[in-house]
Amino acid sequence: MNLYHYFDSRTGPFRSLTEVSAEEAKKLMETIKKERPNSQCAERHDKYVEYRHNCESLLRGEFAAKGGIIEINTPHYMVVEHSPWLSTWYEQSEHIKIPIEEFDTRTLSFTYGDSMPTFSPSVNDGKEYRKKLYTYEEILKVIEKYGLPQDWNDDGKFGPERYIEVHVWSDKTVNKYLSEYK
Repeated sequence: MNLYHYFDSRTGPFRSLTEVSAEEAKKLMETIKKERPNSQCAERHDKYVEYRHNCESLLRGEFAAKGGIIEINTPHYMVVEHSPWLSTWYEQSEHIKIPIEEFDTRTLSFTYGDSMPTFSPSVNDGKEYRKKLYTYEEILKVIEKYGLPQDWNDDGKFGPERYIEVHVWSDKTVNKYLSEYK
């Protein structure tokens, strides 16, 4: 299994609006909307950062309850395997591909689909993976049962799940790859 991280080459990898102050995040969102109007990120609503903070708090709590190892407050985001849809999010799209063996899987949590709609109170379709966070061992069983969302729902026709989101709660492996972009 490989984990992918998509990003705009002008910004670089593993940047997060939730690891900066709310004021700085708002300025960054305005800059993205102005300078990168054709990116998916430019379409985010004004409360996106607030919603993302709330979601991350929920993820952190769920992962801690499962005994996950949390070394950083804000996770790095990746997905399981290549997502054709995510590769179109950025005007100058690039990606980093990291074999899962390079991670301590006890620092990884997963949602079957993006965590925001997965935990959204407005998504109530009864699918068993809604409002659930998984450990590595648990997501393997979900993948065995349902496959990868990008294989059966890359266009979003069957719901919001288009990939499996990975929350990396450690800098260790990520820092190895970041050094290549400095």
